[in-house]
Amino acid sequence: MQKAGQNENIRIKEWLQFLIRIAAVIVIALLLSLLRIRIDLTEDRRYTLSEPTRRILAGTKNDIFIQVYLDGDMPVPLKRLRRSVKEMLEEFRVASKRKIDYEFINPADARDPRQREAQYASLYNKGLNPVNIQASDSEGGKTQKMIFPGMLINYNEIEVPVNFLKNNPSVPYEQNILHSIEGLEYEMIQTIATVSSDTVYKVAFLEGHNELAEIDVADITIHLAKFFTIDRGAINGRHGILDNYAAVVIAGPAKEFSESDKLVLDQYIMNGGKVLWLAEQVEVNADSLATGGTIGLYRPLNIEDQLFRYGVRINPEVIQDLDCMVIRVAVSAGEQQQMVPAPWVYYPRLYPSQDHPITKNLNRIKGMFVNTIDTVGLDPAIRKTVLLTSSAQSRTITPPVIIRLKEAEQLPDEQQYSKSHLSAAVLLEGVFPSAFRNRMISGLADGKDFAFRDSSEETRMIVVADGDIIRNEVRRMGNQGTPYPLGQDRLTGEMMGNRDFIINCLNYLVDDHGLMELRSREMKLRLLDRTRIREEKLFWQMVNLVVPVLLVIMSGLAYSYFRKRIYTRQG
Repeated sequence: MQKAGQNENIRIKEWLQFLIRIAAVIVIALLLSLLRIRIDLTEDRRYTLSEPTRRILAGTKNDIFIQVYLDGDMPVPLKRLRRSVKEMLEEFRVASKRKIDYEFINPADARDPRQREAQYASLYNKGLNPVNIQASDSEGGKTQKMIFPGMLINYNEIEVPVNFLKNNPSVPYEQNILHSIEGLEYEMIQTIATVSSDTVYKVAFLEGHNELAEIDVADITIHLAKFFTIDRGAINGRHGILDNYAAVVIAGPAKEFSESDKLVLDQYIMNGGKVLWLAEQVEVNADSLATGGTIGLYRPLNIEDQLFRYGVRINPEVIQDLDCMVIRVAVSAGEQQQMVPAPWVYYPRLYPSQDHPITKNLNRIKGMFVNTIDTVGLDPAIRKTVLLTSSAQSRTITPPVIIRLKEAEQLPDEQQYSKSHLSAAVLLEGVFPSAFRNRMISGLADGKDFAFRDSSEETRMIVVADGDIIRNEVRRMGNQGTPYPLGQDRLTGEMMGNRDFIINCLNYLVDDHGLMELRSREMKLRLLDRTRIREEKLFWQMVNLVVPVLLVIMSGLAYSYFRKRIYTRQG
């Protein structure tokens, strides 16, 4: 009887200990839920936001709502991208103190095909780029499916699209997904910083020197307008006219610059202004090619001495490259002519540098009659970085030169293409000397007094030896013109990296948050070894099936053994 009472007390004591432990776990869990502790244990710090990102998110004043259209059934790599997007958004949500909210939407959810097509059209018109993929259906077959790997960021009734899937055809699919994950933080925070900022930077497209017409740069203007206020106009030698602009774009000038205009640009740079130069020294009328041929002629722009002072020289020579774009040429087939694709060595596919945030992970850049560019001078105050180069099989020709479409019908002699990696674009950073240092400028100042500076503040500029890199093609119908997307190859439909390159150039030039450095982030691609999977498939299947079962059995035996010992001692 006494032993039964002791056993009853032991049971009550065990239940009390059990309830106390449960209560302790619940209390500890509640206390821990009040703490916001986030530890990133990954080697490449993929879940750690940069300091500029945290600063921008912490300073966000109003709520931001983000709609992500990457949802539904999709291949595993895209599911991994979706998971990374969700994780990044959750980090943004915490860093912004819950000012960011988001939802994932499957645009293919609508059962009515007409509603689904209307949804697709609406997303496309808002700026999201669709991608066609092959998906498995319920019967085991394959169907084409359209997805929109992007998001719409809504802030104060402003809606801005963000496309985060990199689609570089020159790298494998898995690598594109990895690059997309690497660029997530930059793509998202760059847009958030723009829409939530109290200051909108202004960018000026220069006129007055036969620069590209507005319709020729319409596509890039539309996309730059998401980040900047865009103006166009001539400076006409008026000093200070550019002071309110964060950057100036000189797009394909064809007329010589006057000394007074050069002085205005020079002093704008001396006061910290940024310039994107897109100019060339050889004039080629591409429109005349359709009539049989054209002539490439040397065309000075009177900015050669100015650029030389800043540290570069655009050479009057045209790059021919075996790694080039394809054009259509008419070939006789009996009594008829057929239009067939043929490589055109005058349109090189330029290589972006992978060592700089402006050009990292960009698609190849389409060039047209590209000149070469050299860095000059040994001024240690100026840092020079090559951004674009030709391939390893290229050469140059110097004007005057006759260019005919019939050249595309001939096989090039590869031995003549012995030059490699010719520079086509250079970034200059640092303190620049004035191009008018030790020169008389009294006749160029338009009778106005201004404080002449003979050296600049710390600033930046980018010089591209091809004015056509920023030019979009135009579809003409009567007096109306419709711009094609910048960088899109009309023959193959491939989207080159021209648009992203120009946008990155401008964002880098005016970046005051240090966000562009986020594009340098690298993550390791950890893929399974397919050879080992094939050779050791049975072994690893057994490990995954047997080991968990053995662990459960061993845990149960250990629990029974120790429990038996405890009760044996108590008895």
